[in-house]
Amino acid sequence: MDTAHRWLPRRLVLMLVPLTFLVLLTAAPSPSIVAAQRPGVARVAFVEGANLGSHLWQATRDGLRDLGYVEGQNLVIEFRSAAGKFDRIPDLLAELIRLRVDVIVIIGDPLVLAAKQATSTVPIVMVGAGDPVGRGFVASLARPGGNITGISNLVVPLTGKWLELAKEVTPGISRVAILRNGGNPTHPLFWAEAQTSAPGLALSVSSVEVRGPADLERAFASMAQERVGAVVVLADPMLGAHRARLAELSLKHRLVSVAPFRENPENGALMSYGPSLRANFRRAATYVDRILKGAKPADLPVEQPTRFELVVNLKTAKALGLTIPPSLLLRADQVIE
Repeated sequence: MDTAHRWLPRRLVLMLVPLTFLVLLTAAPSPSIVAAQRPGVARVAFVEGANLGSHLWQATRDGLRDLGYVEGQNLVIEFRSAAGKFDRIPDLLAELIRLRVDVIVIIGDPLVLAAKQATSTVPIVMVGAGDPVGRGFVASLARPGGNITGISNLVVPLTGKWLELAKEVTPGISRVAILRNGGNPTHPLFWAEAQTSAPGLALSVSSVEVRGPADLERAFASMAQERVGAVVVLADPMLGAHRARLAELSLKHRLVSVAPFRENPENGALMSYGPSLRANFRRAATYVDRILKGAKPADLPVEQPTRFELVVNLKTAKALGLTIPPSLLLRADQVIE
């Protein structure tokens, strides 16, 4: 009996020691949380409405790395995606604000608007907004005046150029469809520009609105019924997430497809003309760095794109039975074969 009493506490200790370690391991915060809690560690949020592609966000990561930021050491990145469900954006932003992130990097007018409504104090770096002044995101490009700054795509004036390109590769067309997201507040600006530009090119334009991916098949069927010869796909997070599907439908209905960004012809569209999204995403890192070092978004001018790129997909041209004019190929920054 005495022996049993002497050994019982030791057995309990031996049993409790592994259990104690298990509890400690379970309760231990993740390395990213530990890093974010250390002084001198920046917490930066990346927010997207739909799947933009990891290569774009990697451009921002590369830019931050080149500026001396190392994830897990002096930088923690909080990545959030609404995965095409844009009603989730306010909740995602509210969560990031509760986490007390230092900067939020965000793309697209609908998301910038949501961020503006969510906070007036957390710095916001926009990666490509179509009309930041007209939408009220900033007071002016030179002096934003609030908590938002970054890069403006300013692609609305390019609408006429997209119509011109469609006419150049298919001179016989007379009608072009403008594919737009009915929920995107910037798209009426593009539509107005298209109506202004079309007559000078002997073109008529029709507006084709969609609200989600389920509408795409119907939209292209209506284009075919109206006998349009080409479709201009406007910049939009939802439409961007379905680039490959858009290219497939364009080919199915024998439509020339023109878009603002090279990611479209890389996914099968005929061609694109506009600023480089990759360059914009990389440039966003400079804004993040300056804000982390004490600069105020109100004092950081919004940049406009300085380089525009023309990309042509010759494989798609062949599938459509088109011969791309040599003069256009000579102007192209990239030809996909």
